Amino acid sequence: MKNIRDRIITQVNKVVVGQNNVIDGCLIALAVGGHVLLEGPPGTAKTLIAQAIAKSMGVEFTRTQFTPDMLPSDVTGTTTLNPSASGTYELAFRPGPIFTNIFLADEINRTPPKTQAALLEAMQEQQVSADGTSHPLPDPFLVIATQNPIEYEGTYPLPEAQLDRFTLKIDVGYPDEEAEHAMLRLLHSGVKPSTLSDVEVVASPQDVASMRQAVDAVVVSEEVISYVTNIVRATRTLPALQLGASPRAAVNLLAAAKATAQLFERDYVTPDDVAFIAPAVLRHRLILAPEAELERVSADSIIAQALHNVAVPR
Repeated sequence: MKNIRDRIITQVNKVVVGQNNVIDGCLIALAVGGHVLLEGPPGTAKTLIAQAIAKSMGVEFTRTQFTPDMLPSDVTGTTTLNPSASGTYELAFRPGPIFTNIFLADEINRTPPKTQAALLEAMQEQQVSADGTSHPLPDPFLVIATQNPIEYEGTYPLPEAQLDRFTLKIDVGYPDEEAEHAMLRLLHSGVKPSTLSDVEVVASPQDVASMRQAVDAVVVSEEVISYVTNIVRATRTLPALQLGASPRAAVNLLAAAKATAQLFERDYVTPDDVAFIAPAVLRHRLILAPEAELERVSADSIIAQALHNVAVPR
């Protein structure tokens, strides 16, 4: 898995510098059959990273800008009347943009809950149901959703059930000074990156299948399983939280820790793997108590407290 990751990062770095943690998160989600929520201010290359990853893997990519007037059928597809050879009209399903390998839901919190919910079945079951018929989505299938943490006017916060379907939530911040300097050295055509056409295909859907097999083969000890369980359960007892992590969070945390071990070229999970990936897996699944919000307590600080309270297995 690390070899595939290194090849993809080399290609993505032709157009984006200083956001390797985002690339790692997308690959971890692909390796465990999950999805990623990217949160960051405009201009931090969230869309460009998704495009470059898709291009480096040679898979289909679709970007949909979510807006307040968008309907669920604008995402999943609709049933239409099509003329047949006999001169009559027949009902046929016209697939929506979600029928792709990497689907970018840009500014997902700008569309109403009804349209947000259209993604639930696709993300959980990898299929779309229309008129009593299930239509399978391509494999691999990855949803990368983005949202702006600064501007909340006219937005619809994602409900907890939807957030729980994202394996990881990655905070996309500004690059450091060195990375930003390197970014300005990249070739541009006006303000557009002219190097996107230079991104080569260095992986394939078969590589994703290989990554999944490698992750599934990673060994997890009973001590590490207990560590994951204790971390998740610890979040449910902290007074700063109104709602702690769900059992699905524990499943996702263990799966992501196995993929993290693979990135570090190990076939077994260590407690460090769990602690490393825990913030990305848990931060969007916690609901802060009102008094904690007033004191501007962050979800990451709560996760750090839970990790501190749980004994690390030796």
